[in-house]
Amino acid sequence: MDITIHASYLPHSDPEASLAFYRDALGFEVRNDVGQGTMRWITVGPKDQPDTSILLAPPTADPGITDDERRTIAEMMAKGTYGWILLATRDLDSIFEKVQANEAAEVVQEPTEQPYGMRDCAFRDPAGNLIRIQELR
Repeated sequence: MDITIHASYLPHSDPEASLAFYRDALGFEVRNDVGQGTMRWITVGPKDQPDTSILLAPPTADPGITDDERRTIAEMMAKGTYGWILLATRDLDSIFEKVQANEAAEVVQEPTEQPYGMRDCAFRDPAGNLIRIQELR
């Protein structure tokens, strides 16, 4: 079977702040930016991986979502429990320093050797999504 991951989804609550975080802190390129105001769909990804993207989108744009669901999503985003993604790098310390220097990034965990054999760090993006970066060895 020939199948690849084309895009993953993360919600945004402020498209400009999310764009600045993924473009400026992580160094991703902007591949698409459509819509206006808070109703923007932004596609970003690593420059050297043109076939893999992250879609940053408004979480409650679906007309089928109820008001109760919208409130639940907003509460989960505020707590940082709604969206997350795992990224990987060979130079964790350098990436950590670059992301930490960006005021839009909230450090959750500095680079740490985990008991399960992985070294990683974690941030929250402006929407509260957990961004965990693992070190490739």
